[in-house]
Amino acid sequence: MKQWLIVLVVLGLLSMPLIGCGESGTSSPSPNTVHTQGAKFVQSSITISKGSMLTLEDDDATLHIIANGSWVNGVPTPASEGGAPSANNMQLSNNGSIHIGPFNTAGTYHLYCTIHPNMNLSVQVQ
Repeated sequence: MKQWLIVLVVLGLLSMPLIGCGESGTSSPSPNTVHTQGAKFVQSSITISKGSMLTLEDDDATLHIIANGSWVNGVPTPASEGGAPSANNMQLSNNGSIHIGPFNTAGTYHLYCTIHPNMNLSVQVQ
């Protein structure tokens, strides 16, 4: 009887870390994440909370160079927007991710890929 009790206790202790890892290892997609596919952002705008970071994730091996500003009538137009965190030619590629922020001031900010025409992202901060 004691042997079975010891086995149950040991098995219980061994399974606890597995249960904990399973729970913390599973995560839902971040609401502050924008994906890229090919030469575009999957979505052209996102709304985030003030104080939040923005994550950009590359879903393939396409190189992107992200900066503040936007494409206007087919022309890349860098911009310095008051309150916007700096994104100074940040490289995103090879299924990687980059983090921009925090966005501490409410407003609308613009990011673009300097090498892909019309690849614009608007970030609304509330």
